[in-house]
Amino acid sequence: MKKLNLLFSTLLFCFIIAGCSDQDDSSNNQNQQNDVKFAENFGAAVSRNFIGQIVDVNNSPISNVTIAIGTSTVQTDSNGVFIINDASVREKFAYITAKKSGFIDGSRSLVPTSGTNHVKIMMLPQDTLQTISSGTTSEVSIYSGTKVVFDGAFQDENGVSYSGAVSVSMFHLTPSEPTISELMPGMLYAQDLSGQQKTLETFGMMNVELRGSNGQKLQIASGHTAQITIRIDDAQMASAPSSMPLWHFDDSLGYWKEEGSVTKQGNYYVGTVSHFSWWNCDAPFPTVTLSMNIVNTTNQPLANIRVELVSSNSPYPRTGYSNAQGQVNGLIPANQVLTMTIYSIDICGDTPISTSTIGPFSTDITLPTIVIDNPQVASTVVQGTLLKCDNSNVSNGYVLVHYGNQFYPSPVTNGAFSLAMIYCPSNSNFTLQGFNFNDLQTTSTINYTFTSPITNIGTLSTCNSIAEFISYQVDSNPLNYIITGITANAGQNQGTITTGLTIYGYGTETSGQGIYILGNTNVPGLYTTAQFSIEGSQVGYISIQSINTVGFNLSQFGAVGEYIDLTFSGTYQDWVGATHAIVGVAHVLRDN
Repeated sequence: MKKLNLLFSTLLFCFIIAGCSDQDDSSNNQNQQNDVKFAENFGAAVSRNFIGQIVDVNNSPISNVTIAIGTSTVQTDSNGVFIINDASVREKFAYITAKKSGFIDGSRSLVPTSGTNHVKIMMLPQDTLQTISSGTTSEVSIYSGTKVVFDGAFQDENGVSYSGAVSVSMFHLTPSEPTISELMPGMLYAQDLSGQQKTLETFGMMNVELRGSNGQKLQIASGHTAQITIRIDDAQMASAPSSMPLWHFDDSLGYWKEEGSVTKQGNYYVGTVSHFSWWNCDAPFPTVTLSMNIVNTTNQPLANIRVELVSSNSPYPRTGYSNAQGQVNGLIPANQVLTMTIYSIDICGDTPISTSTIGPFSTDITLPTIVIDNPQVASTVVQGTLLKCDNSNVSNGYVLVHYGNQFYPSPVTNGAFSLAMIYCPSNSNFTLQGFNFNDLQTTSTINYTFTSPITNIGTLSTCNSIAEFISYQVDSNPLNYIITGITANAGQNQGTITTGLTIYGYGTETSGQGIYILGNTNVPGLYTTAQFSIEGSQVGYISIQSINTVGFNLSQFGAVGEYIDLTFSGTYQDWVGATHAIVGVAHVLRDN
């Protein structure tokens, strides 16, 4: 329980039983007034859209996590993904909480953008490190030497004294932890004792949670304290000051508050606390808001680009990721020179794309547009349409791109999805799956290959019962969607052409949607019409000899009983010389 909640519970108990002093009421009112005053830094109320993923420490998705943003609440799906649109937040501050039994509560605070905001929260397991007894002094420590000394006095959430066994969970989050930005609560944004906003440079965080024998949450008893000792990272030892403020995370408000201090004793910071939540040893700095836009060479915004900022005061970076609109917003230390590094994705070696020096900034700043033009990576826009089982557009859903060891969720708007991202040309294979968030329906997981500048997915149906399909559209005519009468073979003879691939999609006898896709290769790759032809009742005949620009992307050619994944798009001329555009996708099971 946090200090504000503890004060409230104590005050209420005092009022009912014996009445409280005017001084206590005055202190509580002053805290509330300070919080209201501090919230003026956040700007006006606005509506913003969010999509995010909740994972465990192994980066595996966690389902059925309760997500709250303002008054909006949802639960994560089987991919750990959540979507909240039109959430009521503030111009410069949004607070997202994640809660599930068996895990320590997670959260994220951020400066929201006008586009869809991407959030990733990594939740820690609620594991008991040690069980101690009330009424006696106890020490609980972990491998790093980080520890807590309890005096043995505890109470429950209602302020009632507790006697018995106490289960202690403890976690030390070091500044060198690569996933610190996903594990820590909120962000490194704080209110100091004078009510001023600060950015923090952490020297280590600690989370402690106490549980009684019935699983109930406990706290240090009112009027008692515990001593905390936090190991200092080796890389920070030389620059660690002899003392610094101590901060606790207020999980009702979403930011850190100054309370007490720590002193340096050898390789450790030591301090005293009166309650437990997250505690943070930090050097505070004045803050400004930094904004930037990241695009490719054709001015398409790039999503999920990692940006790291390092100041002269810390060896460890602040990390941000661009949203679907290529925007990165965040709070940074004012009046400091910062090194900004933009990284490629892990599968490309996670090497720097560019490094530059920015700052110092004394006021909020928007950088000039950053253009990614680097031979290490290629850029593309993954786009397509997502339908419900009845072929109407998905209104609340997403697609999940899995590339390398990363998942990239992208929201769907009225059936359409578009995700601009970078990829490694030496490894351009990825999978994609679509999800109807409202109806809990999904597509199959389909294999694709990135193409630049556009990776055209075509039209997919979120219908769990559909094992295979072919979809295609000519010009602006209605979409043709075939889910029955499909065969897919290898090594068929078609007249004078010996093919390596044949896909037939008949649909129903009266649908008029039949289509043939013939290829003289079944080796995955990107091909022009020198390798493939298409014939269909609504298409006519797109032959190898036709005047056309139709390209084919054969992502996978599986064994019998496995999937063949193929997309195609471009323009062609019919038999009277009229030009048409076509786009399509085949996700079919190989028959022989």
